[in-house]
Amino acid sequence: MSAYLKLNFMFKRVSIVALLAVLMAFGGFTQANAQDGKALFQANCASCHNPLKDATGPALQGMDQRVPSKEWLYKWVHNSAAVIASGDKYANEIYNKWNKTAMTSFPNLTEADIDAIVVYVNSVKPEEKGPEKPSTGAKEADNTWLYVAITAILAILALVLIRINKNLARSANDAEGKPNTKQISLRNNKLFIAIAGIIIFILAGYWIVNGGVEMGRQQNYMPHQPIFYSHKVHAGINQINCQYCHAGVNDSRQAMIPSTNVCMNCHKQISEYTGEQLFDHEGNKVDGTAQIQELYKYAGWDPAKKDYKRNAKGEILATPIKWTKIHNLADFVYFNHSQHVNVGNVQCQTCHGPIQEMDEVKQFESLSMGWCINCHRETKVDFQNNNYYSIFEKYHQEIKEGKRDGVTEAELGGLECQKCHY
Repeated sequence: MSAYLKLNFMFKRVSIVALLAVLMAFGGFTQANAQDGKALFQANCASCHNPLKDATGPALQGMDQRVPSKEWLYKWVHNSAAVIASGDKYANEIYNKWNKTAMTSFPNLTEADIDAIVVYVNSVKPEEKGPEKPSTGAKEADNTWLYVAITAILAILALVLIRINKNLARSANDAEGKPNTKQISLRNNKLFIAIAGIIIFILAGYWIVNGGVEMGRQQNYMPHQPIFYSHKVHAGINQINCQYCHAGVNDSRQAMIPSTNVCMNCHKQISEYTGEQLFDHEGNKVDGTAQIQELYKYAGWDPAKKDYKRNAKGEILATPIKWTKIHNLADFVYFNHSQHVNVGNVQCQTCHGPIQEMDEVKQFESLSMGWCINCHRETKVDFQNNNYYSIFEKYHQEIKEGKRDGVTEAELGGLECQKCHY
């Protein structure tokens, strides 16, 4: 009987713990659901919808109150075309209102997923714009010429003091009746002339040779672009992957400059800039919203009608953006983005610098032959588990035996001239 009482007591205690766990899970459901809903919204809905305002599709906040029923909403998300074809009045009203553009079907979303999205969009609140903070983003002044001027003044002052000291010494010698050594002017001083000639020869040679070596290179080149595009805002703050815009880096020689359509994937919805104040490299304020409007002009987008402007033939009145190329290699140099990014797993910042911190992009590295060769000497390739390099059995064996910890690109022929020149 005592064993039975013990088992009964344990059963009750386990039941209470289980009940508490269920209650705790239920209590945290709304928050977790909203968090999951945000991820689901961004993955499936964000390209066409905004929670608070109309975009390519209608604003989603409060949609659960506008539709006929929750079951209708599930059917609409799973297959909107079928709901429209069924003759549903509300579905056809939406279809006609939005230029007869059918919503993409999402049969993979469960009813719980749709509920989570509803919870999230209903929880989104408009951003409150506070007073503008005082500007601190202006570029710091370059005091190089000030230091040069001060140095020159001090040098002249030193020469004057030396001259005064010599004159005082001569006067003292005359007063004491001591003989003065004959002074030779600098222009007649052979030692001074020889030293000055050697220095001038070295500086002129360095200037000529360095100018020839640097010819065609454009490190720190930062051209003015038709639209102020901030990589800091896009790649840095908003964490947009470089390969979303530069889609060619994995598969082709060129990284590809994104077309206007790629920009409009996001900016059909994002029509105003609400981030921190932007500045150009000269410290001038930049109106981010005005730059988005410039994008609309090139794309032929009418933000009021939320549709593209078209001519009589129905063609979109768009104009290509004439971006100025920043990174230019010599014509006799071969460089393949896919070989470096896809095969070599080289990060964009290796060549382009901290691109995620740049408002205006400049050429960060020299991209000289010496710079590339040095990278090949030091960068270790993904060698150990890569079938592409299976022919180098010697290196594989040395890695297994612990004789080396990696293989550099130089050891795989990365210093051969024909690798980069053709």
